[in-house]
Amino acid sequence: MRLSCLITTSLMAVSLWAQPSARQWNQEVTAGWNLGNQLECPPPGWNNESTSFGCPANHMQAETAWGNPVVTQQMIQAVKDAGFNAVRIPVRWQCHITDAETMAISDEWMQRVKEVVGYAANLGMKVIINTHHDKWLENRPTNYYKDNNNQKLALLWTNIANAFKEYDYNLAFAGTNEVHVPNNWNAPTEENLGVQNSYNQTFVNAVRATGGNNLKRHLIVQTYACEPAFGINGKLVVPTDIEGNNHDFMSVEFHYYKPFEYCGGTPASEGGVYYWGQAYSKYGKTSDSKESAMRNAFQSFADEWGAQGLGIVMGEWGVSDHWLTTYKDVMRENMTYYCKTLVMEARQRGISTFVWDNNSFGNGSEKYGIFNRHSNMTLVADWTLTGIQEGVAATGIEEVMANSTRQPVKVRKILSRGRLLMQKEDKKYTLQGYEY
Repeated sequence: MRLSCLITTSLMAVSLWAQPSARQWNQEVTAGWNLGNQLECPPPGWNNESTSFGCPANHMQAETAWGNPVVTQQMIQAVKDAGFNAVRIPVRWQCHITDAETMAISDEWMQRVKEVVGYAANLGMKVIINTHHDKWLENRPTNYYKDNNNQKLALLWTNIANAFKEYDYNLAFAGTNEVHVPNNWNAPTEENLGVQNSYNQTFVNAVRATGGNNLKRHLIVQTYACEPAFGINGKLVVPTDIEGNNHDFMSVEFHYYKPFEYCGGTPASEGGVYYWGQAYSKYGKTSDSKESAMRNAFQSFADEWGAQGLGIVMGEWGVSDHWLTTYKDVMRENMTYYCKTLVMEARQRGISTFVWDNNSFGNGSEKYGIFNRHSNMTLVADWTLTGIQEGVAATGIEEVMANSTRQPVKVRKILSRGRLLMQKEDKKYTLQGYEY
């Protein structure tokens, strides 16, 4: 009898953890990483701004079209070894569509997406896939295109969701990306907001209708342009989920490159700054937006979305490597400080973070590379990784016990070679929380 009770309790625990809420899913992301400039690229010769559908003969060359090598299992292993336990995989679909009437996706492309998802799944990592740079959707947030786009979006997500229906709950879907009027990142009109909200509802409806694990899969909806300010105060209308789900399996996504005059790597001649935060104001001009602005912003997101039971995903963030030669060391130290502060403040509020890595290095704008994919994933931006590690350490790691209860793991020290080591009594843990 006693043995039977133990077995039943164990099975219940497994069931609970096999189907986490969106909030749990995000809380379990210690550090997330973006596979940027890979599966969201168009094939050579395809106009990046095209709103057309197609599947050209060279469509499988899209993965390397922006100069990055083919993704391998070893790449994702290196990311995990550095301490990340979640990967966001941006995916463009419109240049792999074999039938625009049904939004059928090339079998070859779908198998490749599954293969890359599998690289992370094989390692027990969480994964997000989305629709990214699908310009027919992202560039036309107006009522003129609304109905047709929603029809196409429903067909597309039905096809994607069916293809991944049997995947476990580590895999999450994100409906759109940065939907906005081309070359206009200003505040949206009511029309723009209405179109984005309709996309979010269409996405949820389509995925849930496929059944299976998709009935309670973690679904991520976006604010307009993935700008958080365009979602708070009710601007983002939370989609209606199926009966019984409430908001338990849904998150809101935003992107955060703020303040952009610092994070974007904009040169000083164009209004950029090389320092951020009150702690670094003694070194030179800093952005007016400092630690308190970040803290207050994140709290407002938690107050609006977290309070409704929703998860919150920071799907992209980063600091472009930019510096002046004479002050390079202190400027990179400041980047570490920014990364630490962001990760710490986000995690304290249950917000998962996915740093942008486009494999681009140098000095200036869009230099968000962390690991060099052309050189066996050599760590280049150690200042970024160190900041992420320190941010995670500052908030602590939760140890998942066999009985599904949680205990905080007190941070004692950080070891070298990209490994964050936690120690609790006589046990040690890596960044993911596994015994080491």
